[in-house]
Amino acid sequence: MEKFNKHIVQKNETLKSIASLYNLSTDVVKGFHNNSCDVKDMILIDLTGQKEIFVPRTAVTDKNRLVEFGRGNSLMFQPQKTFSRYGVTITIENGDRKNELKYETSVRWLNTENKLHFFEIDRTSNLYLNEEEVNEIADLLAYKTSKVLYPLQISVDETGKFNDIENLSVFKERWAGVKEEVYKEFDGETVDQYCEKIEKIILQPDGISLYLKNDYFLRALFFGIYQSFGKDYQTELIETFPVVNNPVEPKYGIQLEIDPLKDEYGLINIEGQGRLNDERTVYDFINRSPFSLIIDDHPTINHQGTFRLMCYLNEEHTLPKSLYVECSIMLEEEKKISASVSEIDEN
Repeated sequence: MEKFNKHIVQKNETLKSIASLYNLSTDVVKGFHNNSCDVKDMILIDLTGQKEIFVPRTAVTDKNRLVEFGRGNSLMFQPQKTFSRYGVTITIENGDRKNELKYETSVRWLNTENKLHFFEIDRTSNLYLNEEEVNEIADLLAYKTSKVLYPLQISVDETGKFNDIENLSVFKERWAGVKEEVYKEFDGETVDQYCEKIEKIILQPDGISLYLKNDYFLRALFFGIYQSFGKDYQTELIETFPVVNNPVEPKYGIQLEIDPLKDEYGLINIEGQGRLNDERTVYDFINRSPFSLIIDDHPTINHQGTFRLMCYLNEEHTLPKSLYVECSIMLEEEKKISASVSEIDEN
């Protein structure tokens, strides 16, 4: 992201008049410019033919462009009374193999209590696999049986991070009706196996919580980006993402950066870059080990994986207008998960 703005020098402007325009001192403008420009363009006492002046990123004449922060340049999560519909694309790549899943979903804020926000998530469309509506029996069964989970109620903490499933008890009640609907359309051994699999998950609350924590959409939308960004509008996090099937998710060291200015569409821009930061080796992840099999006082950290995030937030409630999360890890070949989420304009 840009660290500065450029002021185009107009005829008869002076260092003092430019500083006054942005409500800054001449020393601040001169110091910032001289630290940002080439030596030949440095200001000594006053302007000497400079065509543009570098000024701080937050130096703007239209103060409405500034992002509203809390203490410590913290970004506030304010989802109260929101309802949004999103188009979701999940892409899963294993080496040269690639599959893409698309669907639509709704996100409704329910209430806030004890520093937690509660949301209802519902799928509002059919699923499309690689641009085609799912029609193989395995795909259809996966979709039909997943209906037992929706509408889904979840809790999210003050940083916007997914916390827990809040309506586990209703899944058992829904299952009888969903199962009856499935057997009206299908029969055979494959159907029995899918239904048994879902029943095992439903009867074990810990299992269903783990199952839903691997939902890439939920984890991307509620990643926890509402942080304190400090004076440099940056912060560093150690976070996890379910890029592999493991009870202990891989850890990534991530740097988040926020632009203190809203863009031309009035959106708040956040970018994140990072890499794998885990003691487990490639071999550990291939074997689904929840911990490193090598005991060492000074372990070698595995960095063979990357993380990327781009998010554009609505300025009113700071929920995403659109976002993109991409996470990779090296196994026998590279595995990469990406989630692209865009708000559907009802107009």
